[in-house]
Amino acid sequence: MKKESVPFKHYSLRLNMQRHGFFVFLWQLLKLDMKRIVTIIAFAAMITLLISCKQKEVHVVMETTKGNLELKLYDATPLHRDNFKMLVEEGAYDSLLFHRVIRDFMIQSGDPDSKYAESGVLLGEGDRSYTIPAEFRLDEGIFHSRGVLAAAREGDDVNPEQRSSAMQFYIVWGKTFDDEGLDKVQKRIDNYTNSRVKLTPEMREVYKTVGGTPHLDGQYTVFGEVVSGLDVVDAIQQVATATNDRPIEDVRIIRAYLR
Repeated sequence: MKKESVPFKHYSLRLNMQRHGFFVFLWQLLKLDMKRIVTIIAFAAMITLLISCKQKEVHVVMETTKGNLELKLYDATPLHRDNFKMLVEEGAYDSLLFHRVIRDFMIQSGDPDSKYAESGVLLGEGDRSYTIPAEFRLDEGIFHSRGVLAAAREGDDVNPEQRSSAMQFYIVWGKTFDDEGLDKVQKRIDNYTNSRVKLTPEMREVYKTVGGTPHLDGQYTVFGEVVSGLDVVDAIQQVATATNDRPIEDVRIIRAYLR
């Protein structure tokens, strides 16, 4: 039988269909690769976003007449961290005195009335009109070891919720203890807290080796620590004071700023 020739237009149509199929195949591959590329880009963007959203540690530098301190504010106490950061940014601590200093205990500042206070004037009552809810974090290993930053407050009789002062703070110096001393402190804490707060073995070890003020644990909010300049805290806590615990020679925060 004589083989019929393929009409040219049919051959051309078949060729076009083959070419079309090839381009469809390429397009499918391209779409597949694009999906992968988009997925990779989206994943990378998500990781970048997570990294950028992670809270950067807040550090505060305090220049004082006795030298410089650097404080790290804890993310575990966000209310106190953000409040302190706001006050520093406002310049609220600039030129204030360390108005209360007790050797082997702590140094205290943050009274806005101390900025222009004359020598010998009793200080410690100045503050802003708000308070901050307590943020006790003993379960996260945050307690009154030497060098921590904590919030002052009114006493339990007028402040049963143990809310913190808006501005006033103290930095712990304290002392070291032996086991017998810590047992006595635990009895004091039991009395203050209805046995709610217990010194853990880890806490006791720190108080025996580093020092601090354990009788305040679970009652005053600790929200940061000195990361540089602990020798400055030591120098301040040793200054001579009057009967009202105010240093005889003024010790002043020259300025505080975020690092």
